[in-house]
Amino acid sequence: MKKITSIVILLMAIGVFAFASGQAQNNGRIPVSYSFWGTPDEAAEVQKTADIFNSQQNRIQVTVMNVPHDTYIERLNTMATARQLPDCGIMSEAGVLQYATNGYLADISGMYAPGESKPLDSLAFRGPDGKTVAYSTANEILLMFYNKTMFDKAGVAYPPASADKAWTWDQFVAAAKQLTFDSNGRTPNDAGFDKNRIVQYGAMVETLTWQLEVWALSNGGGFYSPDGKQVIIDQDAAIEAIQKVADLYTKDFVAPLSPGLTDDGMQRSIIPGTVAMATGGAWNVGTCLSTARDKEGLNYGVAVLPKMKNLVTINTGGPNVVFSQSKYQKEAMEWLKWYAQEENSWSLIESGIWMPVLEKWYTDESLTRKWVGNPAFPPYDEYKSAVVDFARNYAKPTSWYYVNNTVDFNNLLSSILGEVWTGNKTARDVITANAAALRRAFQGQ
Repeated sequence: MKKITSIVILLMAIGVFAFASGQAQNNGRIPVSYSFWGTPDEAAEVQKTADIFNSQQNRIQVTVMNVPHDTYIERLNTMATARQLPDCGIMSEAGVLQYATNGYLADISGMYAPGESKPLDSLAFRGPDGKTVAYSTANEILLMFYNKTMFDKAGVAYPPASADKAWTWDQFVAAAKQLTFDSNGRTPNDAGFDKNRIVQYGAMVETLTWQLEVWALSNGGGFYSPDGKQVIIDQDAAIEAIQKVADLYTKDFVAPLSPGLTDDGMQRSIIPGTVAMATGGAWNVGTCLSTARDKEGLNYGVAVLPKMKNLVTINTGGPNVVFSQSKYQKEAMEWLKWYAQEENSWSLIESGIWMPVLEKWYTDESLTRKWVGNPAFPPYDEYKSAVVDFARNYAKPTSWYYVNNTVDFNNLLSSILGEVWTGNKTARDVITANAAALRRAFQGQ
């Protein structure tokens, strides 16, 4: 928590008091404040949703407190210090465990009754005592998308949508070689292939640090031990996995250099037709792929990830929390539970930007068809197998669901891997040399 001056605390307290006072006129209802980041237009849409909740019962009055994204965490920190946090709100995934460790989050383990459909277990954030302190508001998993036109032209079979037919890593690399061409039409399998004049790449694996974790898990390791108490990224399994990703660029010559700094992989790969297949999040269906299909004629497909040793994907999603300072925790949970129902955020789900969080949408075929059976998605059977079933059966939570200080850890890891992506150093060299520093980052030092 950053140190702040008493003047800033006073000013913030005044602002929060004014906000709270504005909620006093609620016709006897219990006032629940919900903090949210976004543009004024986005906040207005969230308030419209809250207004529906307010109209459906007469005990609770929810009001949205909008804070710009860039100053959101700083604002929450200030409010926490002044003991003026809202009743509940959205948080960044990587900040939840820090707030839980500092005692700012309420235990919401009892928000769903036994036997009631609740969010997938992989979407629960666990505090230091193992109790649930947040659920993601939406589910997102990593997948592989591909340009079917490029596969058809090269005569290469599509990557499988079914988990039981998932490619091994070697099969993935072999297909990528068949889809990589230099300016003379040669592939890396051909004599005379010119790695300096590649005009089409077969694959691109995103190197955003949090997404790299999936390959360490797939290779039988991880960034952290399963209980989140130890760093294991310097063990062979994780090092080998990261090196295999780097080899796509530096040894196999089937992928363009991806520095792992921006989440625009689809726009740099299969949409313009420069890369045949690329890993990315399920949200890409709604944010760019459907539009490219409708406006630019993109013929794309979706597949499960290849596997090194184990088939696995990771999931994430922005979490909603109840703050422990709230006097109305029960009512805040009631609002968040209602807000988490897919029907109340349907436009985001229907577009393909969000995936549902409640398990029933993955197990009840009538609900799955309601979700996936619309023109925004790829063919139903393909998407259900590659995304719906894959998410339910093979997803593991990203480490920030159970590990603290992941921001500092990931930032350090990203900086030291730069020379691995360019081939100047090996993954073993940089991770071994920086193992102590990575552990200090993990410990918040």
